[in-house]
Amino acid sequence: MNSVLFPAGANAANLNPLRSDLEGMVASAGDLWEELRNKRIFVTGGTGFFGCWILESFCFANRYLRLNSEAVVLTRDPEAFGKKAPHLAGDPSVSLVAGDVRDFSFPAGEFEYVIHAATEARAKQASEAPLEMLSTIVQGTERALKFSVACGATRFLLTSSGAVYGSQPPGMSHVSEDFSGAPDSLLPSSVYAEGKRTAELLCALYQRAHGLECKIARCWAFCGPYLPLNEHFAIGNFIRDALNGTAIQINGDGTPRRSYLYASDLALWLWTILLRAPSMLPINVGSARDLSILELAETVAAVVKPGLEIRVAGGKAVPGALASRYVPAVDRAWDLLKLRETVSLEESIRRTARWHSRA
Repeated sequence: MNSVLFPAGANAANLNPLRSDLEGMVASAGDLWEELRNKRIFVTGGTGFFGCWILESFCFANRYLRLNSEAVVLTRDPEAFGKKAPHLAGDPSVSLVAGDVRDFSFPAGEFEYVIHAATEARAKQASEAPLEMLSTIVQGTERALKFSVACGATRFLLTSSGAVYGSQPPGMSHVSEDFSGAPDSLLPSSVYAEGKRTAELLCALYQRAHGLECKIARCWAFCGPYLPLNEHFAIGNFIRDALNGTAIQINGDGTPRRSYLYASDLALWLWTILLRAPSMLPINVGSARDLSILELAETVAAVVKPGLEIRVAGGKAVPGALASRYVPAVDRAWDLLKLRETVSLEESIRRTARWHSRA
C-alpha cells in the first residue's frame, strides 16, 4: 500500500482532535493494517491510556481502510468508558463487555489476536493495596492467556514494563533487552515489577504448552492525550501545573534522567510488535532521548507557559554523584522492526496540553 486516502466530510472522525495523529499512524504503517482485515481482536485494559490509543488507532484504520474488523473490549465499567470516550464506546466496530480481568466470562466466538493491556500501575495502589495489584497483573494475565487458547487466537500481546529490569545500574546510559538485572523480590515496592516478570513467564509457559505466539512489549514512559495529569507521572503533573498557571513542583533534586515517547508512536509500536515481532523476543518501547527531571520541567514551562516558576523541593544535587536513570535502549525496535520516534518531546507536550485544555 503506497498511499492512504482520507475521505472528507463532517462526521465524528473528522472532528476528532487526534485526527492528524491518527492519519499519520495509518499512512506511515504501510500494509501493516492489512493484517487486521476481517479479523476480530480482544482487548483488555481498553479504557486506560494504552487502551484508548489502541482503540483510537484501530477504529480510525478500520473505518478509513474499510478493514471490516471488530474489537471486543473488556472493561470494569462500560458506562464510565462511554462517558470518557463516547466516540470509541459508540463506534460500530467496538463491543464493550463488563468484567474483571481476573475472572471475566469468555466472549463467544473466535478471535485472531488478543491484546492484554489491563494492569494496575498506580503508585498509590502499589503502596496501599499491593496484593490487589499483584493479583490483577498475574491472575489477569493468566486469564487472558487461557482465553486466547480457548478462542483460537494466534497472537497475544503483553504490555510489560521496563520495571522488569530493576534499578538501572550507575553508569549505564540505556537499558537493552538483554540486560539481566531484576528488582529486589523481597521489597514490597517491587510488586509491580515482579508482577510483570511473572506475566512474561506465563507467556513463555503458554507458548510452550499451547503454541500461542506471545509478543512482549516492555513499555517505559510516555506522553500524550489520555495521560492522567493527577497520577505519579512527572510529565503529567508538570503539564497540569503549567495549565493551571501554578509553580511546577519537583519533589526531588531534579537530577534523575527519564525519556518520553509520544502516544501515537507508542500505539504504532505496539501494533507492529503484535503483528511483526518474533514471538517471545522482548522489545523495549520508549524513547532513547533522555533529559533530567529539571530539564523536563523547564521544557514543559517553555512550551505551555513561559516564565512559570519551578520549585525544586529536594535541594541541590550532590556534586559528582551519578544521577539515577530510567532510559531504554531501542536499537532492537529500530533495527528489527524499523520503528522510529516521530514526535519531538516539545511537540508531545504541546499536543498533550492542547488536548487536556479541550477536555
